[in-house]
Amino acid sequence: MGPMEGRVLIVDDDPGVRKVLRRILTGAGYAVEEAEEAFQALDSLDSNPPDAALLDIKMPGMDGLGLMENLRQRGLEIPVVVLTGHGDEFTSGQCLEAGAAGYLTKPPDRADLLLAVRGAVAQGRVARELDEAVEPSPLLGDSSSIRRLREEIARVAPSHATVMVEGESGTGKELVARRLHHLSDRARRPFIRVNSAAIPEELIESELFGHEKGSFTGAHRRQIGKFVRADGGTIFLDEVGDMSLKTQAKVLRVLQDGEVEPVGAGSPFLVDVRVIAATNKDLMSEVKAGAFREDLFYRLAVVMLRTPPLRDHPEDIRLLVEHLTEIFCREYNRRLKTWSDEALDQLARYPWPGNVRELKNVVERAVIMELEEVVERVGLPSGPDAGSGVDALLNLATLQEFQRESEIAYLLHNLEKNAWNVAATARAIGTPRSNLYKKMRAYDIHRAKP
Repeated sequence: MGPMEGRVLIVDDDPGVRKVLRRILTGAGYAVEEAEEAFQALDSLDSNPPDAALLDIKMPGMDGLGLMENLRQRGLEIPVVVLTGHGDEFTSGQCLEAGAAGYLTKPPDRADLLLAVRGAVAQGRVARELDEAVEPSPLLGDSSSIRRLREEIARVAPSHATVMVEGESGTGKELVARRLHHLSDRARRPFIRVNSAAIPEELIESELFGHEKGSFTGAHRRQIGKFVRADGGTIFLDEVGDMSLKTQAKVLRVLQDGEVEPVGAGSPFLVDVRVIAATNKDLMSEVKAGAFREDLFYRLAVVMLRTPPLRDHPEDIRLLVEHLTEIFCREYNRRLKTWSDEALDQLARYPWPGNVRELKNVVERAVIMELEEVVERVGLPSGPDAGSGVDALLNLATLQEFQRESEIAYLLHNLEKNAWNVAATARAIGTPRSNLYKKMRAYDIHRAKP
């Protein structure tokens, strides 16, 4: 089965227009996905970004320009070709200023459409390759455990061996995987992350291996799996211990034979993918309990790396805090803050059950909420200082400031908690997804690029 020309998302509220565009694009070899409105498109773009998108300008709810602005705020660099039935010079200028890769009026000429889409897909691939070549965040720390981990990464990265990264949640397992990819000869090829715990069991096979149109109820279109998207590069299977035994068997086949067979396909794809897996579980105990395949475990664990919990290297907290403070002050356009020795001692004494991820949240909250340039004390979730984080809120000058800052902190906390999945966050806090998007836009809340 040959490779596709690329993946294109069509966003248009007119099913007739979507049908025509799909016929043209699939005939030219593109894999096509559809969304009938902007909020549905955002969910699709979050979970499985395409190579390019075709957007209608006039849609109910959020229009095409609003969707493009949302993509920019969320750091999703997806080339967009705009389609509109209301073409004029002003609208064309608006779209191009907003960053559109192309602009076509309806009904588009077939040759013009394919030329615009081909250019957008090529632009997206170049941008992605450049982005993937950028060095990921450093693995900071002067402690012996972090120095040893850096040395192990440097030794393992140039090989093609599969790697298992073990460690508690929040200890930086994905960062280790990204550094392994960046230091390998695959660095200019895709790095694809899969959170096995976040994908429903009934969908994970389609996500990993893809499916053909009509292969099961609800399979209205063909989907290219993440193993195929990672061809030539690296796939990171986060929380691999949460995979079902059936899915584990298919992953094992990829590792043994390099073959990926989409659900409902008659023949497999051959792929060249390096697999890095991560888990916060004791997988040997899972093997003994029959919950994880022993043969897959040994295939994945050719090299084992362990990320230490933050409580085991508190001497690195000062360096981490300074680094994170600089990042968040720059992101929120705040003057650079410093931390008192008392505040740093307070952080060093805390056990950090959420590890570096929890420390990151504490620093981000301090940058947002602290009015003074020196952070004197920190509000932590437990212990004698648990209530002190409220002080900064209570000392704000006006009710309007209090409402704004507390809402920003609350939304950031829950978005981070739900891995920036907007649909999941909206469900968790009991608000419509459209309302959460509006809040994020109003407060300029977006996920910082890795």
